[in-house]
Amino acid sequence: MVGKRNLPVISRNFDLSPGVLRFSASRLRLKKGEKKPKFTVTKNAKLPRLQRDGTKFALGHAKTVPLRKTLTPGTVLIVLAGRHKGKRVVFLKQLPQSGLLLVTGPHKINGFPLRRIGQSFVIATSLKRKSTSQKTGKNIFASGKAEYTVSEQRKKDIKTVDAPILAAIKKHPEHKFLFGYLGTRFSLGKNQYPHKMQF
Repeated sequence: MVGKRNLPVISRNFDLSPGVLRFSASRLRLKKGEKKPKFTVTKNAKLPRLQRDGTKFALGHAKTVPLRKTLTPGTVLIVLAGRHKGKRVVFLKQLPQSGLLLVTGPHKINGFPLRRIGQSFVIATSLKRKSTSQKTGKNIFASGKAEYTVSEQRKKDIKTVDAPILAAIKKHPEHKFLFGYLGTRFSLGKNQYPHKMQF
């Protein structure tokens, strides 16, 4: 029969992983009944409410994302992510609810359709075109998990949005250069560093 002295003594505060103890130093040295709880819960008592009453904490509240100073309607942007990365697109406006940017190729030049994109996924260039009033419908983006197919209404919307942009490009004295610039993808060559470039 094994005596009690031969049993291994396991500490209450053992290692969960190397260097990480089960209890912190303050928790381990806390004596029972020494620290009184801040609130005693009784049947009639109510717990204090968290101070989160503003619109910032309301459920479904859309976070307003401030627009970068370099992003103005008509600015040519370089897309950094997704299937169209490297393409140059024209910025139309910022959507009020989501804060995303509404951009277009135009589709006729580089195959970039009317899309929403986040500010962090674009680089603003110094090239700008004169902004014209854009009339875009509210339901131009499909919702749901069904397989996406381009509707006729969507094609019409893309054409109506791209028409004034293409007209503005054609009026520009260097329109041939602009068509080539928007039609080619952005890429870095040898000894080209983005932090030394001026876009």
